[in-house]
Amino acid sequence: MGEVMLALGRTLANLKDGRVWLYVLAPALFSLLLSIGLAIWGLGWMVQQMMDYPPMTLLVGWGLVWLAHILAYLGGWMAIFTVAYLTASLLAAIVVMPLMLKYLSAGEYRDVAPMGKDSFVAAAVNSVLASILFVAGWLLTVPLWLIPGFSLLLPLLLMGWLNRRTFAYDALSLHATVGEWQLIRQQHKTPLFMLGLSMALLAHIPVVGLLVPALAALAFVHYGLEALRRSRGGALVTVEGERT
Repeated sequence: MGEVMLALGRTLANLKDGRVWLYVLAPALFSLLLSIGLAIWGLGWMVQQMMDYPPMTLLVGWGLVWLAHILAYLGGWMAIFTVAYLTASLLAAIVVMPLMLKYLSAGEYRDVAPMGKDSFVAAAVNSVLASILFVAGWLLTVPLWLIPGFSLLLPLLLMGWLNRRTFAYDALSLHATVGEWQLIRQQHKTPLFMLGLSMALLAHIPVVGLLVPALAALAFVHYGLEALRRSRGGALVTVEGERT
């Protein structure tokens, strides 16, 4: 967990920089506007659709109309948040991540040589595929959310997986060779997921949640480039560009 804490610490340290805040706020503001639009024009329709299918119809049949409406609205809001989070994640991965990489590569990680391929298409395909798989997993596990505790556990696990699947590859595609990426993915499989899960926990904090995708991108850049630096023999610990 030391590598995860180091990446999170450097991410917090970067928040002193106004340019980093610009990278973080841009996808969050866009997703917030999208959420407001969906809530105004789509929430009522989603609730009505949910009321027409089980388990809402079963609850109505048992006379628990109030509970059915609560669950339908809860499901509608969760769907809106999911769409907003996915949008912010795609923007963070495709638009913000390259800017963060360029910025950090010129500073804290200037000693980590870029030996990979700068493929915008590959990074975009990776992000879109991760989003599609996330939505599929979200839909397939919805019935399990009725089990006590699963409505909290499953979204966290799915979002943690999405963060790792989206940002781990994008953070290293420019700097790591194919062999280096495969080695880091195998050796750091658990820490990378734990980093994604840590950011997923933050995503469930009201308002802060939409900031998380860009923060996760930043954290994965720190984790990935430091792991790559160490794998190449440069086991230096740096915070805010200071080597110790």
